Amino acid sequence: MRYTISVALASLLAGPALAEVPRVVTDLPPVHSLVAQVMGDLGEPDLLLGQGADPHSFQLRPSQARALANADLVVWIGPEMTRWLERALEGRKGEELRLMQVAGTHLQDFGAGAAHDHADEGQSHGDEAHDHADEDHDHAGEAHDHADEGHSHGDEAHSPADEGHTHDGEGHDHGAHEGHSHTGLDPHAWLDPENAQLWLTAVARELGHLDPENAATYAANAEAARAALAELDRETAARLDEARNQPFYVFHDAYGYFAGHYGLTVRGSVSAGDAAAPGAAHLADLRAEMAGTPRCIFPEAQHDAKLARQIAQETGAKAGPALDPSGSTLEPGPQLYANLIRGLADGILSCVAP
Repeated sequence: MRYTISVALASLLAGPALAEVPRVVTDLPPVHSLVAQVMGDLGEPDLLLGQGADPHSFQLRPSQARALANADLVVWIGPEMTRWLERALEGRKGEELRLMQVAGTHLQDFGAGAAHDHADEGQSHGDEAHDHADEDHDHAGEAHDHADEGHSHGDEAHSPADEGHTHDGEGHDHGAHEGHSHTGLDPHAWLDPENAQLWLTAVARELGHLDPENAATYAANAEAARAALAELDRETAARLDEARNQPFYVFHDAYGYFAGHYGLTVRGSVSAGDAAAPGAAHLADLRAEMAGTPRCIFPEAQHDAKLARQIAQETGAKAGPALDPSGSTLEPGPQLYANLIRGLADGILSCVAP
């Protein structure tokens, strides 16, 4: 009895136990980077698609299925990018933040790579309009609205067995042959740095909702990250100014947000989809379009560069370095997003700068 009382007294003297930092899972390296910046020293989010992983043919390992089931928060682009993850999240407890659905996010369709103005645009996709001129973004103190921020509550326990996840050490293939459609809404929205700045605030708000004790820290981290990203954006815009009147070709249509934000011109792509090989007719048209007109063409990370280089040789174009729109070749962590934006700018400038 004396020992029991002593233990109880010691527990009281120690004060209340600190709240546990939320367990967070992210889908893509750029999303992981943004969330890591907001969490700072408090914790580290899990990343599903590490270095070299392809979001269109991804095999979810049993350990990752368990991480999803146990996560307090899943932050992801949305099913427009990783359709297989939507199924994996069905029935789980915990919360979601779908970044494509965060209010104020600039959205555009494939092929809409023209320069855009976040102050004047009114983007409408489906039933939801995105008008940046009419929205009041109070990033310091706005109320948390789960319906408007791409937020979803699970109400059933997630069962890996129900999702078909194997537990014998072999991953289940959730993504083979499920490349996102390259018509309609373009999901590569992280390549617009203004979207990334908006998402930093949304992530901080969501983490603060789950972990009120550390809400001020999340908000401060997000504000610091936004300031650093704004500086990176200004720096990148100045560097890319000399590339504005230099049209170029890419491996697949993933760069509309980046090109639109920085006023660049993507003239065409080798492949419309990520997983499908380009058709002979499309390649013939592309070669005819490029022939005799000096242009740059860029291969892409995770795809064989041979075809792009062959087209360059046949048409007299210049083959640039492989671009990496999802950061799949970069070291994951807080700095990945900045390295991704700088890397794209470096690669484009190395080929198109006069």
